[in-house]
Amino acid sequence: MKLGKRLRVMKRALHMELREHRSSFIVYVVLRMLVILMMILQIFNQNYENVFLCILTLLLLVMPSFIQVRLKVELPTPLEITILFFIFAAEILGEIQSYYIRFPFWDTVLHTLNGFLMAAIGFALVDILNRSKKVSVQLSPAYMAVVAFCFSMTIGVIWEFFEFGMDMLFGLDMQKDTVVNRIHSVMLDPTNSNIPVGITGIRDVIVNGKSLGLGGYLDIGLIDTMKDLLVNFAGAVVFSMIGYFYVKNRGKGKFAKGLIPRLKTKEADFLEQAEEEES
Repeated sequence: MKLGKRLRVMKRALHMELREHRSSFIVYVVLRMLVILMMILQIFNQNYENVFLCILTLLLLVMPSFIQVRLKVELPTPLEITILFFIFAAEILGEIQSYYIRFPFWDTVLHTLNGFLMAAIGFALVDILNRSKKVSVQLSPAYMAVVAFCFSMTIGVIWEFFEFGMDMLFGLDMQKDTVVNRIHSVMLDPTNSNIPVGITGIRDVIVNGKSLGLGGYLDIGLIDTMKDLLVNFAGAVVFSMIGYFYVKNRGKGKFAKGLIPRLKTKEADFLEQAEEEES
């Protein structure tokens, strides 16, 4: 298939996919309009870095539909809407509107939700294989829950690697700093005997003869990273347990059913329909 024809087919399939579920389509349209308005505002303010973030957000908002078309999986409406809001909350509210700074809990909530969503996706990958007639191995509910948990934690760790890399290479401070009032370090041991020496009651730090005025010692990213991984862990555990009982009582859990992707039916394979219409 030629490139031009392939692009037309994909565009038509994406259009059908976006309009399949009324509620998720409405959410998509509203969020897309808000992002476009934000992008216009950033252009007038000549903040081109935020313009790039808006363009990236517009692309990310299409990704759920693109994945459904290309991989021929069906994202339940509640899961798709959650992903759309997650993208908007992370990029537009978090980065451009500075919610990460204004609301200390914002980053924690998003990382918890990320752990939950990634566990759902990891669980779905195994569940689809488990139901496939081509695969002879049938995994137990407990094993599927463990795989979902490990998948979620792996994604969480890879993201922290990404944040660390961006901080080291470009100084973006994605691993947000934390002000602490006590530290323990073997570097402070004058005997070099690997004994941690503690300093408590820290009220100020002086760098190059100038007070930082932070009210404590500046931890550069370690606490934030560990907190992110801990809440990712919590989200992954919660969904892994939900998924376990969903498989244990196959099909009876309405809540889990609304969050676990599944293979598309023949009637909902919009890519195939678009190819037939084009030919």
